[in-house]
Amino acid sequence: MGKLVGTPWSVRNGTVVPDTDGVQLYSNDAVKLDAVYLYADLLGSTALARDYTWQTAGKVIRASLHTASKIIKEYKGEIRSYDGDRVMGIFIGGSKNSNAAKAALRINYALGNIVEPALYTSLPTLKSGGYQPRMCVGIASGEAVIARAGVRGRSDLVSIGRAPNVAAKLSDIRETGNYRTYITKDVYKRLDEKSKISKDVNMWEARSATVGGEQMTIYRSTYWWSF
Repeated sequence: MGKLVGTPWSVRNGTVVPDTDGVQLYSNDAVKLDAVYLYADLLGSTALARDYTWQTAGKVIRASLHTASKIIKEYKGEIRSYDGDRVMGIFIGGSKNSNAAKAALRINYALGNIVEPALYTSLPTLKSGGYQPRMCVGIASGEAVIARAGVRGRSDLVSIGRAPNVAAKLSDIRETGNYRTYITKDVYKRLDEKSKISKDVNMWEARSATVGGEQMTIYRSTYWWSF
């Protein structure tokens, strides 16, 4: 513990999102990134576990995470974490903000138009029970540091910084209506036109919110991006 806590960080700037083998565990190795973090969190998972069999709940979770993960990869995001029914993607590069936003809007489309029909066909109790597979997506940008945590043979990457923390908090927002995507003001300011405007209408609505104890302006959307 003394070595773990007392050893200074060895920080280097990253040009790619590192995998586990790219970050040393015991040397306090860390990779600094200018990145956009996306968290996609399955809605209604408590009711899903309570009201349905584990076999049904498992298929919903797997189908949702599989779909969201494929879309994150499609938009050049790197997946570095799964947490129960939530997946985290990291985007870097010149189009990282727009790529993350497009991925989020496409996840919104896919859950309602691809995942739901497939699940209802195979698992009719979901439809009769009124469960709708949906994911809430939170996106934030900024500097973050990636390090490894755990023990040899049982370690994983952790992201440290405001961006991953805020993105995770945004994915936890639950509002009435069909709002499924939440982004920070910094992400919104860097969106390209296609990620912001649809048929001359702004897809994003600004609102004030308390996120992790911090009052900030965020943007929310009910829109989806079809295939």
